Amino acid sequence: MPPKSLSTLFLGLELATDQLRASIVDENLELVGVEVVDFDTEIPEYQTQGGIFTTPGDAYTTPVEMWLKAFDLLFEKISKNYEVTRIKAIGGAAQQVLVWWKAPVPPLQALDPRLPVHAQITSQSFSLQNPPIAQDTSAHTHALALEAALGGPDLMAARVGTCAHPSLVAAQLLRVREAWPDIWARTGRVQMASSFLASLLTGQLVGMGEAEASSTGLWVHSGAQPGTPSHWDEGVMEIVGGNREEGHRIWTWLGDVDISGGRRRIGNISRYLVERYGFDPEVIITPFTSDYLSTYLSLCPSPSDAVLTFGPMDVMMAPAANYVPTRLFNLYPHPAQDASEKKRYIVMLTSRNADVPRALVRDMYTKSWSAFDRLVAIVPPGGSIGLDDKLFSFWLLQGDTYPFAHVKGIYRFETGVKVNEFRDLRANPRCLLESQILSFRVRWSRTIPTGVFGSAAGRARNANSTPSPIAGAQQKRATGVNNSNNMGLPFDPYDYATLPARILATGAAANFPSIANLAGDVFNAPVLMPTTQIDAAQAIPHRNTPAPGFPARAALGGAYVARWVWGKEKGTPAGTGRGGFEEEVRRLLSKRWAATGGAPLRTNINAPGSTSKAPSAAGSGASTPYGHGSRSALGSTILVEEEEEEIEEMERTGGGYGLGFSETDMTRIRTVTSSTAGTTMSGSTLGEAPSTAFTTPDLGSLTSPSAGSQPTDAPATTTPSALQPVTAMPTSDAELQLGLAKVAEPDVDAFMSYAALVPEYCRLEGLLIKGIV
Repeated sequence: MPPKSLSTLFLGLELATDQLRASIVDENLELVGVEVVDFDTEIPEYQTQGGIFTTPGDAYTTPVEMWLKAFDLLFEKISKNYEVTRIKAIGGAAQQVLVWWKAPVPPLQALDPRLPVHAQITSQSFSLQNPPIAQDTSAHTHALALEAALGGPDLMAARVGTCAHPSLVAAQLLRVREAWPDIWARTGRVQMASSFLASLLTGQLVGMGEAEASSTGLWVHSGAQPGTPSHWDEGVMEIVGGNREEGHRIWTWLGDVDISGGRRRIGNISRYLVERYGFDPEVIITPFTSDYLSTYLSLCPSPSDAVLTFGPMDVMMAPAANYVPTRLFNLYPHPAQDASEKKRYIVMLTSRNADVPRALVRDMYTKSWSAFDRLVAIVPPGGSIGLDDKLFSFWLLQGDTYPFAHVKGIYRFETGVKVNEFRDLRANPRCLLESQILSFRVRWSRTIPTGVFGSAAGRARNANSTPSPIAGAQQKRATGVNNSNNMGLPFDPYDYATLPARILATGAAANFPSIANLAGDVFNAPVLMPTTQIDAAQAIPHRNTPAPGFPARAALGGAYVARWVWGKEKGTPAGTGRGGFEEEVRRLLSKRWAATGGAPLRTNINAPGSTSKAPSAAGSGASTPYGHGSRSALGSTILVEEEEEEIEEMERTGGGYGLGFSETDMTRIRTVTSSTAGTTMSGSTLGEAPSTAFTTPDLGSLTSPSAGSQPTDAPATTTPSALQPVTAMPTSDAELQLGLAKVAEPDVDAFMSYAALVPEYCRLEGLLIKGIV
């Protein structure tokens, strides 16, 4: 039960892939409640894995009817455990999924409060009962065909703000029309999952916000055509629909878009929820948005920050001042801004090859996430101590966004030459991570010349509470020498001034000390994480799903928006000209900090002992498009049972890999980054197969007999030890009061090492894009 205070409460919802989550905060944004419905365990009749169905090919789908049952279960929990009459506003977010209503759409305002929602809105209410989720890539060819019809990626981006990617809404519409004309004919309305969730709360169909409309590939933002209001693109709709009449039908399906900026109510709570659960009829429902954007809002980034979210898709987001659409990035209107503000935007860089390659490399080359983390920590940058024999790898298992839209496969390079496998297999984990993070670093630098960030970018945009790690120090390059080299790079890889001043990291991969440290070194910036995630990681470090009792960031973002809109609606001092959303959240958290005498924000509600390294149960619902079967046998064929002892021996000698690390380098690995290198592991996972949760591919066809088939007299030392997650480092009060803590500091020498890799990385990337290798 929440503390017995009488303050107003605000509810944030998140419809994730694997769970429906709720976070409740008070007027000062202090956490007072967490509730969750896990699809796999609490609604087992659908037999989902991680909340989804996987089918042969690239299709990953989810049943909408399951969401409705979860909605009923969640509100039963909330009404039982909290005084719902104190909840005054509700916000939220959802994964990017289209909900296909069958015509005629059932009247949501006429639901009978004596019956649960799922008994009145059944699977028969939807023309497509199992729609594809964001990780689905089955519409990729349709996206590329649409891009070609619009004149290529540059012209498409200039017109509708985005170029082809596998989960493009326009491409999904096109695929349904071509593959299932009967479903197309039966459809009466199409909604984004976020609008669908908001509709259940208001009792009437709700349109999407402009931020989500900008992701559809069907929306023309006013910034693209000055003087013209934002609108649906009839020409693109005609292409998707096949003719003008069907194009107009798509328009009626999607409905009107809220272009107000997000600081207004979209309705009051429905009569159904008032009568069934006892909510106040004056509860405000605020605009819902996508889960990634809501996570961004919960972190309140400064103009010089970048948000790096690891997950099934890795996403890098940053505040932008100007609307400059290009194929280099996706650009969304800020989902929480006042209509009176100057328009603000969010730049988003995405990579679909994220958790899945990491889990595959973990299965192929190690036995556990802790061994994966330790290998990354002890292998030198570039996989080799030499300056001219660096290793590079590209794991492109799914069709991705530009520039890899047409590239698929696994590519490794040694001394600039393509090879089938590295001579030393232990370089694979580090080379994969370097490739993933260097990709973001290179794409960020290519974004700067577009002017999307305004006159200054990165740490040059404002002073930050965390100074640059090399502020005041001279850059390590010769005076007057142009380090941009002659290899055609449009930017200087050694120039850190345009890079973000801080990296705000979320997602399970950020819990790995080696990954947090690597991100800090590549961007030469401190890495901060929400304290909610740092504490949750001590319980379950390798899961994207929050540990029990811990809030989800996207749900918190929804609760923060609810508090912000409520402040304006009620005319409180909070809503009278205090600036934008981020400024208001900072003000409220600063006020709370002062009132509590500097007490940290609460990170959980009645969570189990967060210091236990409890392994996750198989199939308990990670945010992953794959099942959690027993681990693949590939790992044991490559690194033998003595793997952990090998790694420890490498750490002791520093020579088992030809590392050549100096004593100070090894000290830094072991202390500054809180790495597991050289640290005694605690918390055995004895008795369970090593967890492949957070995103392990289903390698069932390659799986050896169960772990029980191993010799019974195998020594206990062969059992992988638990991953030791990141821990908080000394952090400034200004960051702590926002609920952020530092987990990694950059190293100037390491940054210079990675800067030296950038030209070769770009050369190899170019070879892949051109199909030369």
